[in-house]
Amino acid sequence: MKAFKLRELDTNELELQIREVHEQMFRLRFQMSTGQMEGLKKFRALKKDLARVLGILRERELVAGQAAQPAQKG
Repeated sequence: MKAFKLRELDTNELELQIREVHEQMFRLRFQMSTGQMEGLKKFRALKKDLARVLGILRERELVAGQAAQPAQKG
């Protein structure tokens, strides 16, 4: 999934996306351990999707943290 589409989702939907990706990765790992290697490309794509979702959540966390802090005098 593309990052701009993920940014349109709210935090709850992103957390749901994380759970779904983890579940899919678990199933693919199981398939690969039994010798079915067709899932390798899909597994790599899921890892990248997971990283995108986690990055967007972290980005939102940092923005919220900056908004909560009062401006510091320097």
